[in-house]
Amino acid sequence: MTKNFPVSKPSPVSDRQTSFRFKKIIWQKPLASLSLIALIIIVLAVVFGPIFYRVPIDQIDFTQTAAPPSWQHPLGTNDLGQDQLARLLIGGRISLAVGLSAMAVSLTLGTLIGAIAGYFGGWWDVILMRITDLFLALPQLPLVLLVVYLFREPVTRATSPEQGIFILVVLLIGLLNWMSVARLVRGNILRLREMEFVKAAIAMGAGSNHIIWRHLLPNVLNLIIVAASLAVGNAIITESTLSFLGLGFPPDVPTWGQMLYTAKDYLETAPLMAIFPGLAIFITVLSVNYLGDGIGIKNS
Repeated sequence: MTKNFPVSKPSPVSDRQTSFRFKKIIWQKPLASLSLIALIIIVLAVVFGPIFYRVPIDQIDFTQTAAPPSWQHPLGTNDLGQDQLARLLIGGRISLAVGLSAMAVSLTLGTLIGAIAGYFGGWWDVILMRITDLFLALPQLPLVLLVVYLFREPVTRATSPEQGIFILVVLLIGLLNWMSVARLVRGNILRLREMEFVKAAIAMGAGSNHIIWRHLLPNVLNLIIVAASLAVGNAIITESTLSFLGLGFPPDVPTWGQMLYTAKDYLETAPLMAIFPGLAIFITVLSVNYLGDGIGIKNS
């Protein structure tokens, strides 16, 4: 019996099988493969691009206001004559950092709540799912706008304008987007806890923490990866929306949404000011979503 149901090993979906499935999904799905390549290029560009392209993002030149692309400024300049490429690369770091950090918050909270509700059931399930339903009923964007408007000044005074907005935006996006992850994890753990390998682990005296971490969560890892990809795209869109509405990062912090907000007054005279940051948001979010859809379709 010990050989058939070893408590020390993960559940039937091993790490090696998960890795193999993920690689198979990536290379057999053309859109997922292209999305992965696009994301790698974007990440490499925003991480290493500013190292090689050293044009200052705050260098003002009124003689080059809203200039078209040239050898000196490959993506043109903005209304203050600042280089758009330099600001796009630095802004990408901030936008991706917000997306990844908010994703980590939402996934951690959603996975924890879903695992507890699904495994223990009973009153734990009832209470946690009613809280989930309550958060699902909240109008997210108006609530985010209201909270940012009310707490922006106190938070930025306590830290700094950049750090304060980053913390506030990440926490808001993460705390308002964990519900779908919780429901997804709960539903799958409800199914998995009735399977023989879980019952065998319980019969051999394995604790709840051991069963959840070593047996149940490895079996929902693929679903969590899908949820993570969608959460990153949603966080980038939300941050861009806040910045576009003037409630995001300060004007001197060039996120992609902030660049769009600046460009809105120059759509007729200098449309390229909006096209390049808009394309960056569009390609990033589309690639993330296609990658997540490719994984989800293959595993459904």
